[in-house]
Amino acid sequence: QVQLVESGGGLVQPGDSLRLSCAASGIMVGTSHMNWFRQAPGKEREFVGRILNGGAGTEYADSVKGRFTISRDYAKNTAYLQMNSLQPEDTAIYYCNVFFRGRQWWGQGTQVTVSS
Repeated sequence: QVQLVESGGGLVQPGDSLRLSCAASGIMVGTSHMNWFRQAPGKEREFVGRILNGGAGTEYADSVKGRFTISRDYAKNTAYLQMNSLQPEDTAIYYCNVFFRGRQWWGQGTQVTVSS
């Protein structure tokens, strides 16, 4: 059984930073592609970025490239999403995701609200 637990969301002002965490169990973050998605009110869930397994690098959506960074801690079996220069359009529920043993696994999400 895979479990993904996101944390770190909150209410911030434009230009602020947040770091989201995705604590995993049932999988190893180092041997899985760890994905981040987000869903804003009234919109489809969209891809934010991923960190590839085996140290193969990261990929980001154009909308967050240069502002967001994904990393992982092998010892804590946790993936992170560092978000800088946050803007109101980044307001969404952020989800951690992994594809493992033939299915998608999702966390419960964490709310990020960017507002002045």
